Amino acid sequence: MLLDSKILSLLKVVETGNYTLAGKELNLTQPAISQHIRAIETEFHIHVFERVDKKLILTREGEILVRYCRRMQALYNNLSKDLQNGAARMHSLNIGVTRTMEYNRISEVLARYAGNHNGATITLETDTLGGLRERVHNYELDFAIIDNDIRDNGITTMLMDTDEMVLVVPPDHPLARLESVTIDDIRSENIILWMPDPGSRDLVRASVKEKGINEDDLNIILEVENLSTVKDLISHGFGVSILLKSVCISEIRRKKLTALPFKNLNLSRNINFIYSKDFPDLQILEGIAEVYRNM
Repeated sequence: MLLDSKILSLLKVVETGNYTLAGKELNLTQPAISQHIRAIETEFHIHVFERVDKKLILTREGEILVRYCRRMQALYNNLSKDLQNGAARMHSLNIGVTRTMEYNRISEVLARYAGNHNGATITLETDTLGGLRERVHNYELDFAIIDNDIRDNGITTMLMDTDEMVLVVPPDHPLARLESVTIDDIRSENIILWMPDPGSRDLVRASVKEKGINEDDLNIILEVENLSTVKDLISHGFGVSILLKSVCISEIRRKKLTALPFKNLNLSRNINFIYSKDFPDLQILEGIAEVYRNM
């Protein structure tokens, strides 16, 4: 195997927290695992682990070492995958999305892209923004799609679309007759917030603050984790919500919900691809973006 066995032993010890368990999973003896770790420590003149309450804890140097070892493992896996795909004239993609993007139509977009490209297979994974950034750095993901802007010298971004935050109300709500609303229009409304979208909440908080309004002045009655529950509560008249338009576009098209833009407030959020600087095929990103825009 091209990947050094010492690296595999180290990563397995980190995963299991135990030399003996690591040995069993790698079909090696515990002394062999210990020898691999000592060899790494000797080569780099560091201590990889320390014991705290009988638990193996990575030292600061150990954390740096493991981060690079994970990158090497991901690169090896990518190499193996690309060589196999090349032989079979296929290409597979590991794509990450933020949790809020899961509720966007992105899964349908990726399914359509894969269906239109013979031999393409996609693995879609969800993580936090920080987790996605780290996994792109480590080459564990080919790229990620996020509904935010980031600054990171090791990562390149490409704009895919701009999403807009809107007031979502039931179709028979008095505000539904308006073309747009202001923050003053919703001061007396019962507001239901979607919990897994803190980025949107921060954007709303900053925007209303610019207008001299504190978030506490709004009548927030519920914070709900499940997006479907939020939309059901709105449609049954229990309140209104401020949501990204993309997460409720299906209900808007079916006239189950009504979306109203805010007047004189900039409540847009960018949807970006993030990828390593040596990502080989920007045409894939452009193709996915084209499908997204046409759906």
